[in-house]
Amino acid sequence: MTASSHPRRLLLKAASTSLIAVGLSACGFQLRQAPNLPFNTMYAGFAENSSLGQELRRSLESSGVRVITDNRQLDAAQVILDVIQDQREKTVVGVNASGQVREFQLRVRFKFRLRDKAGNEVIPETELLLQRDFSFNETGALAKEAEEALIYRSMQSDVVQQALRRLSAVKTL
Repeated sequence: MTASSHPRRLLLKAASTSLIAVGLSACGFQLRQAPNLPFNTMYAGFAENSSLGQELRRSLESSGVRVITDNRQLDAAQVILDVIQDQREKTVVGVNASGQVREFQLRVRFKFRLRDKAGNEVIPETELLLQRDFSFNETGALAKEAEEALIYRSMQSDVVQQALRRLSAVKTL
């Protein structure tokens, strides 16, 4: 290797790095940001023990929305999130020849609607449903239980992101 080829390689590397940076900025690449919601206060009718409700509440609050959960303060909210259904489901979808469970289907179902103070529907009744197949083996039951919890948590985060996208699509009130 000659002494003059080293600076060329360095120059080529710098040029390709800057070219990649320009290419990414030109295509509109941006990190995901908190949604811009057209309301500042929201009443959310979640059950107190709802983990999906807690995650959605945190996401809304990080976007600058004050979430009200006490129905005595309902008048202070610009919009009302009616939670119609918030549940996790687990059904058997596969068994082996001896009748032992080999596969489950896990579901997270969230059904809601959004109303303004006057009671007009801003978002009509909407159902978000995610499902994942989950193989099961009783010899590793403890590990499979942890995997199941991780799958539910992942699906819950996906549902929260979908709900936030729908809420951010609301036109000004």
